[in-house]
Amino acid sequence: MNGVILFDGVCNLCNSIVQFVIKRDKNAYYQFASQQSTKGKALMEKHHIDPATDSIILIEQDRAYMKSTAAVKVCRNLDGIWKVFYFGIIIPKAFRDYLYDYIAKNRYKWFGRRDTCMLPGPEMKKRFID
Repeated sequence: MNGVILFDGVCNLCNSIVQFVIKRDKNAYYQFASQQSTKGKALMEKHHIDPATDSIILIEQDRAYMKSTAAVKVCRNLDGIWKVFYFGIIIPKAFRDYLYDYIAKNRYKWFGRRDTCMLPGPEMKKRFID
C-alpha cells in the first residue's frame, strides 16, 4: 500500500502543501484525506491518534508518523531535489518538532484559514480517499 497523508482541510498552508506534494509525486505514491473527512477520522481512530492533534499525519506500512517526522518522510518519495530533505531525519526530533510546532501554532495567522475543506479538481480527485 502507498502512503496516505492526512492534513487539516481548512488550513491554507496544509492545502498548499498537498498541492505541492501532488505536483512532485509523479508516481502517485501518496493519497490524501483531510482529517475532517470520514476516512481521515477513521484512520486517525485506527492509529489511536487524538482528533485534536495539530499535525500532518503520514500513514505508511500501517504506521503513523506525525509532525516533522511525517514531513521529512514525505520528501523521501518526491521527485527531484526534494528527496534530499529526507536527510533531515538525522536532526534530533526534539529540535525538528520545535520548529514544526512553531509553524503549526502560527499557520492560521500567517497563511489563513478556509471555512470548508478544499475540493480537489478533476485531475487531483483520484488522489483523494474518502
